[in-house]
Amino acid sequence: MKNLVLACAALFIMLTGPGCGSSAHTDGDNEKWSIRMANSVMARHDSLLKMDAPRVRWQYDVSFVGQAIDKLGGVDPKYSEYMETFIDYFVQEDGSVLHYKQTDYNIDRINPAKNVITLYKRTGEQKYRDAIELHVEQMRNHPKTASGGFWHKKIYPNQIWLDGLYMASPFLAQYAREFNAPEWFDVVTHEIQLAYQVTLDEESGLLYHAYDESREQSWSNPETGQSPHFWSRATGWYMMAIVDVLDFLPKNHPDRDSVISILNSVSEAVMKVRDPKTGLWYQVLDHLGAEGNYIEGSGSAMFAYTFAKGAKNGYLDQKYHDIANGVFDSMVEHLIVEDESGWITMTDICGACGLGGNPYRDGSYEYYITEKVYDNDPKGVAPFIIAAIELDR
Repeated sequence: MKNLVLACAALFIMLTGPGCGSSAHTDGDNEKWSIRMANSVMARHDSLLKMDAPRVRWQYDVSFVGQAIDKLGGVDPKYSEYMETFIDYFVQEDGSVLHYKQTDYNIDRINPAKNVITLYKRTGEQKYRDAIELHVEQMRNHPKTASGGFWHKKIYPNQIWLDGLYMASPFLAQYAREFNAPEWFDVVTHEIQLAYQVTLDEESGLLYHAYDESREQSWSNPETGQSPHFWSRATGWYMMAIVDVLDFLPKNHPDRDSVISILNSVSEAVMKVRDPKTGLWYQVLDHLGAEGNYIEGSGSAMFAYTFAKGAKNGYLDQKYHDIANGVFDSMVEHLIVEDESGWITMTDICGACGLGGNPYRDGSYEYYITEKVYDNDPKGVAPFIIAAIELDR
């Protein structure tokens, strides 16, 4: 029955979806999950600026959706225009960026700059080049732990969060390649290796969400500095960071083999905690079936993307490509539904999880399983789209 419903949804989108009748579309394209999700996002939000409403922020996850949908620009220019309009709201003619404050030293604010590189390459406009440099300048001055790891934010001193590896590392690696600044390659590979070392649980091979080098936070283990639990999305951010950095890291870089080895080790550990029933992953990775724990969409989508891209590019064994397809099938079965408007919806996406702050987030199991869960949160939708693109689904 569900297959019949989804087939009907596909037909509905082909007949009534945004851009229907465009010569750039084919029936085959419209049937792809990447296109169906992009069309659904654009039907719900005619501008990316409305995805975070009522707030308008230079925001990492909304920008990630723009980046994902932009990858479909070869199918129809409207997908690239969707991202471009969002970025152009923020980037001013003098290269300044609305709602971006460099001295906040918030590593999340670096992720949107990937789209700025895309637009600079596409147009050559100086305002984009200047905006890129603003973000690089932040990272030149961004505070670091004594071990050389970027703080997650100025308000979280001496802390390395796995999330932050995705926010800055691929951007810096691309900057290094595009603008002949190879010194950033060493910075990026150091970050990846350091984060692995300080968050690794030797017994399971899994990575804890974060690390407090000062041991001052009550969530940090007084002996190791590590947070208490393995959060699926944090691990997903980290793994995506590696496969995206490898797009730009020179083949002869001395740390390349180490980075690929880390990817393989974390992939093996993640596979050991895959839910055998659904083929997906729980919010707290190592508490399969525990009370309150749930199958979570964003982490599962990030693993699918990582496995697909890693296998395709030869970083992971080819078995991971088949695994990625299986994960994608499971996401469609368990997380994708048709809503009342005929568009597809992704369910069971954790809205946000952090550590510390006010009110204080203690990193306990109860904390991770009680944060609000959303449909169509950008942190699940974006990796779903790029996983579908990698798998040509």
